[in-house]
Amino acid sequence: MDGTTATADEFFDRALLEEAVKKSGLLWVRPEGAEGPDSAPRPVWHAWHDGAVVLVGDGGEQPLHGLRAGGAAEVTVRSKDKWGRLVAFRARVSTLEPGSEGWSGAVEELKGKRLNAPDTDTIADRWAAECRVLRLEPVGGTTERPGAMPTGSHAAVPLPTAATTRQPAPAGLPKLVLGRLRRKG
Repeated sequence: MDGTTATADEFFDRALLEEAVKKSGLLWVRPEGAEGPDSAPRPVWHAWHDGAVVLVGDGGEQPLHGLRAGGAAEVTVRSKDKWGRLVAFRARVSTLEPGSEGWSGAVEELKGKRLNAPDTDTIADRWAAECRVLRLEPVGGTTERPGAMPTGSHAAVPLPTAATTRQPAPAGLPKLVLGRLRRKG
């Protein structure tokens, strides 16, 4: 393979990664080397800013389990229209300090993506005081992309929870409800 083809492949990977991240509402992020409950990929909402994924979390926002500055993460992006796995890449994690130029730009992008914020006018102040803003910068090319996907299953065991599924309705309930409706009408 000559240098031109490698450069074209790298350009295609980067363009696919950037476009997929911009269009997707969720990413799945897994801290590299994490063990236990922090090792499962977690969905996070995000924004794309200045060549990297930016996230805000902890302190009343989404949990950022196991993501630490100086660490690495595996990021998986889904297709917007099919919701299937589209591209995956490794990223270097860094923390953006409140008030810095990078932090301000990232927060402006994130504010537009934050749905149903209880404090839209003062959200940046709250994030500076309570939350962490992280930057996930892609490192190297994509690890998965169309034409280069793993063949194994990506099914995961559900996370432990106290939630239960709904029990079947009692057999006499429909008759009881319909009887009340007939008496009122």
